[in-house]
Amino acid sequence: MKQLLIRDLTLRDGQQSAFATRMNQQQVDRVLPLYKSANFYAMEVWGGAVPDSVMRFLNEDPWERLESIKKAIGDTSLLTALSRGRNLFGYNPYPEEVIEGFNRNAVKSGIGIMRIFDALNDVNNMKSTIKYVKDNGGIADCAVCFTVDPKFTTKQKISALLRGKKLPRKIFTVDYFVQKAKELEGLGADMISIKDMAGLISPVVSGQIISRMKKEISIPIDFHTHCTPGYGLASVLNAIIKGVDIVDTNILNFSGGPAAPSFEIIQLFCNKLGIETGVNLDAVVKIDKELKEIRKELAEFDSYKMFPLEFDITKDTLPPKIDKLFDDAIAYAKADNEEKLLEAAHAIEKYFNFPAPDEQVKFAEIPGGMYTNMLSQLKQLKLDHLLPKVLQTVPIVRVASGCPPLVTPTSQIVGVQAVNYVIDENKGVPPYTSKSIQYVNLVKGLYGETPIPVDPSFREKICGHREEVPYDTSDYKKQDNPVIPEVGVKLAENEKEELLLELFPTVAAPYLRKKKEEAYFQKIEAEKEAERKKYEEAKNAFERLSPKEKEERLMNGLYNYKWTSFNNEV
Repeated sequence: MKQLLIRDLTLRDGQQSAFATRMNQQQVDRVLPLYKSANFYAMEVWGGAVPDSVMRFLNEDPWERLESIKKAIGDTSLLTALSRGRNLFGYNPYPEEVIEGFNRNAVKSGIGIMRIFDALNDVNNMKSTIKYVKDNGGIADCAVCFTVDPKFTTKQKISALLRGKKLPRKIFTVDYFVQKAKELEGLGADMISIKDMAGLISPVVSGQIISRMKKEISIPIDFHTHCTPGYGLASVLNAIIKGVDIVDTNILNFSGGPAAPSFEIIQLFCNKLGIETGVNLDAVVKIDKELKEIRKELAEFDSYKMFPLEFDITKDTLPPKIDKLFDDAIAYAKADNEEKLLEAAHAIEKYFNFPAPDEQVKFAEIPGGMYTNMLSQLKQLKLDHLLPKVLQTVPIVRVASGCPPLVTPTSQIVGVQAVNYVIDENKGVPPYTSKSIQYVNLVKGLYGETPIPVDPSFREKICGHREEVPYDTSDYKKQDNPVIPEVGVKLAENEKEELLLELFPTVAAPYLRKKKEEAYFQKIEAEKEAERKKYEEAKNAFERLSPKEKEERLMNGLYNYKWTSFNNEV
């Protein structure tokens, strides 16, 4: 029987995509015993927005989050995390000692697979992380970020021709993604992930990429996508049919919409295809039941509030009409009939009560988060009527800056600059009068090599010089780590805390201060409690004495415990 490995994303990407990364430690703890028996190949539990969010919103320690999950899961499933190569969680590259320290501590604390990506698909930004992960016994999962080519209007094409400018030909082809994967395999990658965080990969393209990679690459291939524009489920099915080794899914109540496809639906397809996942379905049913309750607790962060159909995969059966949709989807995928495949997949998702495809995001061909960020930025300025113009401007801004993939954080950088561009035009001032420091740094070359070269004249206009300037980590300045006067200890007292301070300075500094202050006051309270107990023991012992013994002890100075002063203090 064929085998397909499943990476469960629920506790990281799932809750991040659907519920703003707000699961607290107690909620995570409730499902861990069930996950221990679920037998997923891997569980993504850390990285991404988790370290920032648990400090910022939950006042929890990211390292303790990881270590507690590892303790509960043991070796049943490999724990995985997401990081951005040399940039880790920020914009600028970090010096080697920070990259090495982070990856060493992540693997030591329980990470078995580190998924490494770079927002520009610049493999040079991933080299050192691959080395440090492998040196410490981890698996280097190297991601190739999927993106689509800029889509220009007819007017923009004509305007470019009249100005003698050449718009770029196809950049992000199947050859492009396969070549990137080969380069990463040559650098020591243990596995390759096709990382489609925007959900823009169509079923036909996912099939083409997987087919080529399975022929030309010798290490396992993982497929990761989201459901926002409506391609997710169909694209995963096509990847499975084309022989992908691993797929990323979420458990039912944390799946669909902005998140990845449902494991349960993928399992139903695997049942029909004769593919073994090795997952304990009884455990999955129990996990989903608990996740439904947790989702109710996270209601204020649930933008859809559409609970999926209750479905027990161990015993429930599909109505004949829906069961046929599964058969039809498989047949259409095998025939590369994308239109019919998508129709069947959307009908299946509708039956399970998942959100419908976001047509605006699908048409705009940008990540859903980028779309909502731009809209929010415009609404704050009461300029949301300019959104259509901003969407048309995204390709112009993107191409000018080297056509970066639209993934975190380049999607935000390009999106913000597109809004600035349109606002400048609206004010009657030249475009790029307003520009973010991140956009300047992108054009300058600080973040790495872009897919196409930046025009030197444009770089001069934005940065003041024509030559590319790579980031120089010798200019890096470590974060201040002062002693907290009130408690007499440093803000960061060990390497893990120092790493939090380096990687998340604006969030970690107040978090660590609060943590140290709470620990100090707990210590004071503990000392007072010990003193209180000592007083009570002494008092009780004295009260048990006879009047004569009491008098003798007091007169001889044998009992000198200061009841009065302690009572007043208490």
